[in-house]
Amino acid sequence: MKHVYLLSDATGETVERVARAALTQFKDVDVKLHRVGQIRTRDDIVRALDEVSREPGIIFYTLVNTELAQLVRNETEARELEAVDLITPLLFKLAEFLHMPPQKLPGLQYQMNSEYYRRMEAVDFTVKQDDGQEPRNLHKADIVLVGVSRTSKTPLSMYLAHKGYKVANVPLVQGIEPPKELTQVEQNRVVGLIIEPQRLVDIRSARLRNLRQSPRGSYADYKQVEDELSFCRRFFRSHPEWLVIDVTNKSVEESAAEILSRLHGEIRHD
Repeated sequence: MKHVYLLSDATGETVERVARAALTQFKDVDVKLHRVGQIRTRDDIVRALDEVSREPGIIFYTLVNTELAQLVRNETEARELEAVDLITPLLFKLAEFLHMPPQKLPGLQYQMNSEYYRRMEAVDFTVKQDDGQEPRNLHKADIVLVGVSRTSKTPLSMYLAHKGYKVANVPLVQGIEPPKELTQVEQNRVVGLIIEPQRLVDIRSARLRNLRQSPRGSYADYKQVEDELSFCRRFFRSHPEWLVIDVTNKSVEESAAEILSRLHGEIRHD
């Protein structure tokens, strides 16, 4: 068995990913990876190299502190150990190219700020609220999208979620009452989606073909689609507080921009 030691001043995930990527080029090798993270002092380095000396192998390391990286080089040479610095040459090249020194802060890429967490929370919420799921949480949504099938509710929800908005979407189905919670949310946060009948027929037909199903059924029938959209418009008119937008031939980005623009300051902006 061969031993590969992965030394890092942060979690060690980066150096491990690089090592594993390189090892995929070698078939049928018996290799054990030893990951040692949070190396911040001389003592940390000595302890790590003492472990290597007991069962020698090759060392890969990512230490953004140049003094610690130099210490590893000195110590490994003194102990006659094989070591590869994966990040210092890159930092020097980037510093030369960008005409500025690196910050040398260990684990900087993992210091997630509040904006990142807000977006991830929004995405998690939106995934769980897709297609009318968990209606009891509708009141927590920044935006609630309502429309018949294939009016871009899901892609539009996810696009807005990645901009930091918690979005729920509720399908409208003729003959089925929408969840009562829809009337209990702040009505100025509800957006109705409408589309031209022929465009919806085209979208549904393409969807059925992708699923290897016949597009000749009622789902993509023009008269059926027209009836659904007429029902949808009547339903929207019964809720005058709702914003209604036409998504015909609009990209997700265009529809999202219109929603955010027309809602003005009623929800927080990205």
